[in-house]
Amino acid sequence: MFVDSHAHLTVPSVVDHVEEILQRAQQIHVQAIVNICIDPASLEKGLHLVQRHPWVFNAAATTPHDVEKEGELFFPRVEEKARQGQLIAIGETGLDYHYLHSPVEKQKEYLIKYLSLARETKRPVIFHCRDAFKDLFELTDHYYAGKPAVLHCFTGTLEEAQRCLERGWFISMSGIISFKKSALLREVAAYVPLDRLFIETDTPYLAPESKRGKRNEPSYIDETAKVLAQVKGVSLEEVAEATASNAAQFFSFPKHILSV
Repeated sequence: MFVDSHAHLTVPSVVDHVEEILQRAQQIHVQAIVNICIDPASLEKGLHLVQRHPWVFNAAATTPHDVEKEGELFFPRVEEKARQGQLIAIGETGLDYHYLHSPVEKQKEYLIKYLSLARETKRPVIFHCRDAFKDLFELTDHYYAGKPAVLHCFTGTLEEAQRCLERGWFISMSGIISFKKSALLREVAAYVPLDRLFIETDTPYLAPESKRGKRNEPSYIDETAKVLAQVKGVSLEEVAEATASNAAQFFSFPKHILSV
């Protein structure tokens, strides 16, 4: 069984095909998917999606790319649904200094707002971080120390992974670990203990090596799991079971979700 811990099922390029995408996911034994909602439209569609598919769960936040444009509009909606218990996590939120689509100070402002919301609603946080770990660690040490979090689509260094683990966070690996040029990331994946790892697709982005150029989807998650099994020297079944169990505990899935 697999858990796709991070997919965007209700963005425009996916939502019109979501039913067939979910069917293909179930065919390879994906038993739960965390749907990441990043704006009002994707959240509204996500709320309807989970009514039809109770093995899909919603998280929501404004990405660091979009906080200048979407933050003020979307935060109250996320807050409302989090307080109503309709979100299993707050995210993806964080910092991205690689593209700087939103000013640094605006990114920090909304990261702090989402961290406060997560604390108040007792929800874990899904982090996006690129070229910004120093500030992420400083802000979370101040505003979110000792609380549960996962670094989605981790692409950092071994040292940055170690610092995440020191804080008790999980690390999620995507199809990037299958890319030919990702040798250093595979070294990180080999280092991180299996009980601290998730796997994800980041649908519709970052399709694994054999599907490069295609729209990613949860049914491709087995390729990421296979690479992870290879670098760690364990079986595919062990990777699938461990990462699914990690995610289930982190997100507090209902007990029946991973029962077979």
